[in-house]
Amino acid sequence: MISRVTAPLGRSLARIGLTPNIVTIIGAAGVVVSALYFYPRGQLYAGSVVITVFALFDMLDGAVARAKDSASAFGAFLDSSLDRVADAAILAGLMWWFVGEGDDPLLAGLTLFCLISGFMVSYIKARAEGLGVNCDVGVAERTERLIIILAAVGLSELGVPYILAGGLWLLAGMSLITVLQRLVETRARLNDSERSRDEETDKADNDA
Repeated sequence: MISRVTAPLGRSLARIGLTPNIVTIIGAAGVVVSALYFYPRGQLYAGSVVITVFALFDMLDGAVARAKDSASAFGAFLDSSLDRVADAAILAGLMWWFVGEGDDPLLAGLTLFCLISGFMVSYIKARAEGLGVNCDVGVAERTERLIIILAAVGLSELGVPYILAGGLWLLAGMSLITVLQRLVETRARLNDSERSRDEETDKADNDA
């Protein structure tokens, strides 16, 4: 269903000469600038709307790659790396506001925890894949984390009570659960991989 929307847009962007990497850079840069401009000023609703627009634009890099038949390993690496920068900027901008005009040290600390745990979610998966096992489990992938934080921040300025604190606590809890899930899953898969290698070694020794 999403492809029905992104595919035509990807073809349009490809026709005007944009490459997948340029689309990735524009989307990430837009998120970073918007988060660090709007959030520290307390413009939470406007910031969330603009960030959402650029985050959705960033989703089009894959559609452009398919339209131009130019998918590459470096493109995937660049997209993943800039996603981490964009995520950090969103939470850093929010934490900046809590430390300043927002004047809420508790939520500032909670935002910092969400930033660190979000990096851990991504790092554990990348490290597991570097060790040769897949680790894609968890209740808080990047999309879920973005939806929670942007919805909570945007609605808070519209006067929805406790939505910002509730969203941050929810995000922190889901991120912590995901970190634990991925640690357990990675340990299990690495143990399975080691047992398989040991069995293959024993079989080879017996055949010899």
